[in-house]
Amino acid sequence: MSIQTAPKFEQLEKLKDTRDADLIGRAMVDPARNRGRGAQSNKESRFDTQSREAVDDGWGQIEDLKPFETIEHIERARSIITRNESPDIGFDRSINPYRGCEHGCIYCFARPTHAYLGHSAGLDFERQIYVKVNAVELLRRELADKRYKPKPIAMGTNTDPYQPAERKHRLTRGILEVLLETRHPATIVTKSALIVRDIDILSEMAKLGLVHVALSVTSMDHILSRKMEPRASTPEKRLEAIRLLAAAGIPTGIMAAPMIPAINDMEMERILDAGAAQGAQTAGMVLLRLPGEVREIFREWLLRHYPDRLKHVMSLVRDTRGGKDYNAAWGERMVGEGAYATLMQQRMRKAKERFGLDKKFPALRTDLFIPPRLDDGQMELF
Repeated sequence: MSIQTAPKFEQLEKLKDTRDADLIGRAMVDPARNRGRGAQSNKESRFDTQSREAVDDGWGQIEDLKPFETIEHIERARSIITRNESPDIGFDRSINPYRGCEHGCIYCFARPTHAYLGHSAGLDFERQIYVKVNAVELLRRELADKRYKPKPIAMGTNTDPYQPAERKHRLTRGILEVLLETRHPATIVTKSALIVRDIDILSEMAKLGLVHVALSVTSMDHILSRKMEPRASTPEKRLEAIRLLAAAGIPTGIMAAPMIPAINDMEMERILDAGAAQGAQTAGMVLLRLPGEVREIFREWLLRHYPDRLKHVMSLVRDTRGGKDYNAAWGERMVGEGAYATLMQQRMRKAKERFGLDKKFPALRTDLFIPPRLDDGQMELF
């Protein structure tokens, strides 16, 4: 093992043959080791001072390297409701019961947050999963605070609340139980059909005007979907979830997100049409974002799966970001800028009108909120 500098992607793009085994092999892991994962590398956290890479010294491997298996970390969080003041986000508070996401979506903008835990934004983000086991307990405590003022809590804003770990830990279900008990409003975005497990709770919340749900469908192509988001539910399962949620009276929308130039952007109308047919009432679209390490992770993915499109895709991405790979400016990061971004917005608007997805959900109610009672061992006076 030796310390080396990873190849720059500018070098890789200049290669006439992007399958050059030596250079690309140093940047990405053996495909057999990351089967079922989205990222192609596991580079150190950006806070690390050194970078280590395996180098073939000619003697070969003594034994085969193990695949990148999922590892769960039990975490006792200090708080569970996260606040934000971003002017271009339609909520000011959110809950993420898990850190990291096993769905492995290659484009996930949350990947860079794993660096704060000392992990890679690549494969570690998909396999080093932190479980906030005290999430439900914390939520009760925070909602019971006398200074708390209810506003809709967003779930699925950073990592998916219905990722595989939820089947075992049931934290999202526990959170929904508290929200129903306290009559607190919430919104949910997910790529997982596991959400139908909680229809019993969600339908009761919907009757009280307390919940909106959206399923994100990125592609109707099985092969592409498996490459982009390897451990998320299949497109058919997500559409079925929309049908079941809508049939239960739960306000449900469909998100065509993200739209990636020259990869899945041609599917936008098809996705919306399929969602409307299953009962979706509204729709949304977000252009691809490449903040921080996501830029390199996404480019590695293109090099492995679509090397012939790399330059074209990245050129179109820059057209939507003022000539950069990413523009973090408020008001622009979600919708982009330029001719391509404008065209996508026009297509979305016309498709929503055509498929009857231009409705708006009724505002969520906050006037029903009942603070939870805490068992603190203190007797009441009356």
